[in-house]
Amino acid sequence: MIMSTLSEWFGVNQELLWFTTIAVDLSFAILLFRSFGRQGLYASIVISLLLANLQGPKLTEIFGLQTSMGVILYSSIYFATDLLSERYGKAEATRAVMIGFTVSVIIIVMISMSLFYLPATDPETAGLAQSMHAATATLFDFTPRFVLGSLLAYLISQRFDVWMFHVIKNKTQGRHLWLRNNVSTVCSQALDTVIYGIVVWWGVVDFVTAMQLALAKYFFKVLIAIIDTPFIYIARAWDVDDKDWVAGKEEQRQSLA
Repeated sequence: MIMSTLSEWFGVNQELLWFTTIAVDLSFAILLFRSFGRQGLYASIVISLLLANLQGPKLTEIFGLQTSMGVILYSSIYFATDLLSERYGKAEATRAVMIGFTVSVIIIVMISMSLFYLPATDPETAGLAQSMHAATATLFDFTPRFVLGSLLAYLISQRFDVWMFHVIKNKTQGRHLWLRNNVSTVCSQALDTVIYGIVVWWGVVDFVTAMQLALAKYFFKVLIAIIDTPFIYIARAWDVDDKDWVAGKEEQRQSLA
């Protein structure tokens, strides 16, 4: 009953559903951080990548523009890397990016391997097996173009995000968190959008159309960057228990002394 009511209500309020999804996604990210420190942020990145691969192909329309669930579910990834940069430094944020890249490769390889399995032929389950196989193939039959584009866009844009975040932080002497959070994310998302548009869409459609498709998604990425700003201020102020990280830094300091 409750789910049916929510489905009907959000069915006519898709924009509110979009804002709610972003808020829930970011809330889970800061809850993981609150509970598990930087390891919770690593988990948040992995979860977002899993969800983006599982639900990413789902297309919808928000504010009259077509977008995908992948764009929505990537919101906490940039939030997590920026918070790692702010709290733990460039090395930890870069490490998280590489963990995310490795996870993406593993997801793509393992899902692709699952498609090699033929559906069951038992008369009692053959119909279900065939329909599930077809549905899985529809969602996850990754083309080489998609694999290259998504991995390349993620790796380059995320590394750029971490680099620019710290450039701005150094230039402003640690002030104006809102500035480095938004500028680094907006610029890196622009880079992500251009790379993905060129590698994945250009050749399938003409260059202008490819950029138009990418630009619609970029609009949502910019909005998400703005929305996550209060979340990163909240999380930065928390006193999170990270004894293993503190101990590691102290050990490193003593070894250099």
